[in-house]
Amino acid sequence: MAKSTPDFSIKVSGIKGLCPAGEVHAKKVIAEKRIPVLSCEGPCIRGEIARLAANIVADEAPYARACYAETFLVPHSSMTAWVKGAEKVVVIDGCFLKCIGRIAENVIDKEKITWIDTNPIHNYKYLDVMLYTDVPEDARNDVARKVADKILEKLRKDQG
Repeated sequence: MAKSTPDFSIKVSGIKGLCPAGEVHAKKVIAEKRIPVLSCEGPCIRGEIARLAANIVADEAPYARACYAETFLVPHSSMTAWVKGAEKVVVIDGCFLKCIGRIAENVIDKEKITWIDTNPIHNYKYLDVMLYTDVPEDARNDVARKVADKILEKLRKDQG
């Protein structure tokens, strides 16, 4: 099996319609000038920690959670307009593959992205665990809280 993949693209089927809840949310956070937070959504424990941490970060002003699927796969949506039009975007990846960040940097102006890899924050915990269900919920939440606190600290420092 190859150890790397060159740049590639995929074809995505078109879609009619919009997510009603996503439209309401995006229009609200656009009006509030919130900063979108995108994260890994993978089923592994590292992706789950990134997702949980992103939810915690997004609960703090001036941040709000963005749906990565709607952002990247429904280009006519208000979610996409919000993320692409935001002055800053926070991208939280769960592992070295940096899946969300690799997509985001091709859709969003790179200079707008604050790209965070959660692994160094939690000292590469759970590298040998795949499924998030193999880690007790309390432990997942504890690590995610600590990661979110470090991310918020970094974001505040970056804001000046």
